[in-house]
Amino acid sequence: MDATAFLAACRALLGEAHVIADEQGMAPYLRDWRGRFTGRALAVLRPADTQQVAAVVRLCVSARVPLVPQGGNTGLVLGSVPDASGRAIVLSLARMQTVRQVDALNRTMTVDAGVILQRAQEAAAEHGCLFPLSLAAEGSCTIGGNLSTNAGGTAVLRYGNARELCLGLEVVTPQGEVWSGLRGLRKDNTGYDLRDLFIGAEGTLGVITGAVLKLYPQPKASVTALAALDSPAQALRLLSIMQDHCAASLTGFELMSAFCLQLVAKHFPALAQPLAGAHAQYALLELSSSESAEHAALLLERALGAALEQGVVRDAVVAASAAQSRGLWNLREHIPLAQAADGKNIKHDISLPVSAIADFIAATEPRLQAAFPGCQLVCFGHLGDGNLHFNVAPPKGVAHDDFLLSQEAVNRVVHDAVAACGGSISAEHGIGALKRDELARYKSPVELNLMRAIKAALDPLGLMNPGKML
Repeated sequence: MDATAFLAACRALLGEAHVIADEQGMAPYLRDWRGRFTGRALAVLRPADTQQVAAVVRLCVSARVPLVPQGGNTGLVLGSVPDASGRAIVLSLARMQTVRQVDALNRTMTVDAGVILQRAQEAAAEHGCLFPLSLAAEGSCTIGGNLSTNAGGTAVLRYGNARELCLGLEVVTPQGEVWSGLRGLRKDNTGYDLRDLFIGAEGTLGVITGAVLKLYPQPKASVTALAALDSPAQALRLLSIMQDHCAASLTGFELMSAFCLQLVAKHFPALAQPLAGAHAQYALLELSSSESAEHAALLLERALGAALEQGVVRDAVVAASAAQSRGLWNLREHIPLAQAADGKNIKHDISLPVSAIADFIAATEPRLQAAFPGCQLVCFGHLGDGNLHFNVAPPKGVAHDDFLLSQEAVNRVVHDAVAACGGSISAEHGIGALKRDELARYKSPVELNLMRAIKAALDPLGLMNPGKML
């Protein structure tokens, strides 16, 4: 089957409007989220349901056409856009937006893969439940993409990442068959855990089309605070104090350097900076209570009081309203936007043992300064679960595009230091095409061979998101 016959078969299956083959119509699907790369494609296909996805995959197999599954296209590692060959189709799941079922008694929700994360949160809330996955792109990222990359976000400390929030999957295999594993079971010990195989696989083993998600009770109240600190080491001490006093009530613990908030103030001056004076580091804390606002406030008061008495915290402010809480979170969520407004930088999404984070920062920053004098570190992230966004911006006066030419050398300094600490070069963004070579450098040959064996067994034709991860 040649390309013309293949596209004609796709149009007969999906309808003319859902096979996009013109350059202008395809453009939004081909450009990565950060605008660094634009791929090429044979066409963009937009199936309406799982059966249409399966039929498209079967057509791709017959014509030997590679396919790139795509949700909201909010990824940061070139995992959801095609390469420059123009051979692949983009399989957009954007039309698959049905919340199939909410089972409040079982605390589960079954959704299409194209459901926007924010819509999933709202659907859970409509039934008095909480779906706790939360990240900056929640207004446009999709559940399928979240699961394909095993997304993390701001509530991992309390609820876990996407893998922990999923009980069952529906997947179209590379042969165009449908595996329906949409079981809302907490215990199912009947063989290999296929669900975990597809979560985090970035569409290289199959296409996730549906999922059963875990729900939780809505907290009665939450309270947010911003604390000023002298160092990342003091932030770790504060984290320990908060966990000792608040246990599972501590749902968020974010670290932000002074430079991060300076960037936010520069590009978003309307956002209030609630703490006066200069401080090296800041921690954003959130507590949730199943009892009352008074209970949450009391827990926070005791924990912050202990931290102040021990000299761990230099200053702190507690949000007195939902609006103030939103204002504090806006500071954290606008850091990536401020970075983008300031210019291009070299991003690192790394994971470390929590206990190693302060030593990692203290050792790696001087190494970067020695190799790239004047470079600026934009260091922030989810300290509670060991995930740092350790980004490196160019020195003042150096053109951003010129600095990007040093990306491989910068990565070597950062990733070698991560490996030395027993960490990971990808915490929540995935591997995609951007980190594929880095993965090969830091994974053991045994691990890589096992991954390749799984890929070859499930996708022997190599049509599923080729060039990503492996």
